[in-house]
Amino acid sequence: MVADRFQDWKEREALAESMIPLIGQLYRNHNVVTSVFGRPVINRSVINLLKAHKFVRQIEDNGLSVRETYPVLDILSGLDLGPSRIDIGKLAVGYRSEGEGQSLKEYVTQKVASVTNGHKQKLGAGQDVVLYGFGRIGRLMARILIERAGGGSGLNLRAVVVRPGGAENDLQKRASLLRRDSVHGSFQGTISVDEENKVIYANGVAIQVIYSNSPDSIDYTQYGIQNAVIVDNTGKWRDKEGLGLHLQSNGVSRVLLTAPGKGDIKNIVYGVNHKDIQQDDQILSAASCTTNAITPVLKAIHDEFGVEHGHVETVHSYTNDQNLIDNYHKGERRGRSAALNMVITETGAAKAVAKALPELEGKLTGNAIRVPTPNVSLAILNLSLAKATTVEDLNNYIRETSLYSSLQKQVDYVTSVEAVSSDFVGSRRAGVVDGQATIVDGQRCVLYVWYDNEFGYSCQVNRILQFMSGAMYPSVP
Repeated sequence: MVADRFQDWKEREALAESMIPLIGQLYRNHNVVTSVFGRPVINRSVINLLKAHKFVRQIEDNGLSVRETYPVLDILSGLDLGPSRIDIGKLAVGYRSEGEGQSLKEYVTQKVASVTNGHKQKLGAGQDVVLYGFGRIGRLMARILIERAGGGSGLNLRAVVVRPGGAENDLQKRASLLRRDSVHGSFQGTISVDEENKVIYANGVAIQVIYSNSPDSIDYTQYGIQNAVIVDNTGKWRDKEGLGLHLQSNGVSRVLLTAPGKGDIKNIVYGVNHKDIQQDDQILSAASCTTNAITPVLKAIHDEFGVEHGHVETVHSYTNDQNLIDNYHKGERRGRSAALNMVITETGAAKAVAKALPELEGKLTGNAIRVPTPNVSLAILNLSLAKATTVEDLNNYIRETSLYSSLQKQVDYVTSVEAVSSDFVGSRRAGVVDGQATIVDGQRCVLYVWYDNEFGYSCQVNRILQFMSGAMYPSVP
């Protein structure tokens, strides 16, 4: 029995190894992003591929094996595919229940017909992207953009803008911070520096480093950058007047702020109100990490059960705005040591939900507690519903939402009784509902939503960028 299990593992490991070049070829040659139940498998190791298949066991009655997905991938590699997102896990599971009377090749070919041959989406020249600021979010955005460089016809990271006046080896230090991250681990690839031309090369992507103190004084065109989207990670400017300074620089067409916008700037939570984005919107906000974590879950709950009112309590990791040790801070309580204290503070996330989901305007209150952890936060949603439910029904609904709804990229669901915050470092979903912690009492419910307030949020920002730039490819099935 032990020998049989080990032999089974070796066979699945060998199949996973065979899948990697097929996944890479589909991505680089056809701009096809493959996934297993929403979990991307491009640029993944053999073990990560096997783990992605293992995950399916907790969300489907039956597990999923590479023995089922490898043939799907092999068929896809022989088709004339256009840019798309294809879930090989869902195709394999779908064939189990829907494929009677068809060969696997017939079934797969039929399911992907909308992105093959004459239906292929045409590729443009790609969208130039500039990161204004290179802090926590800026560097994670860089990692995501480099990972998704593909054939160079999507989002193209061209430059980062930082303040001058650093150390003599400033460029090396910035490259080092991209290369090594205490929370998210090492950069997956190679990084080198061209000091003379002030360029960082990451996996072949040339990132021009531009030094500037003001967003309106840069001529991006001298670096070959045209019609760029500026992703402002600094948070220094949050209204149209301040962010509009970017538009005065040559080579800039639009601005995306990675913080809540003020005034009449549209605050976008991808998956909820991204379709409100218009071609003539030059300045947009990606809202906050907490707003992105809770709004998709709240939308799902409101659509099915109705939310009468509620309170959101955020247990949030400390941020760079806080002090390591006690020191002056203009904010109340935030001057106390972030590494030693839980700090009660305010959050605008509950009110900000209404900017993306107007149906909940005036229905939510909120507060926050900063805690001594560097990443991953927890939102506790205490809600009064219009319709009574049970723990089982509510959890099943969230599970289905995470798998098959239009919010599957935003909402995740876990059932492990051992899950803790560090398990969610690197989560690409906006929020992860902890099914074991769900409480329901008739029309009252409490939901616990984990979220990687750095990486999960950055993935949401990237999705907005893709939508703004027309690089959001059709999904199959």
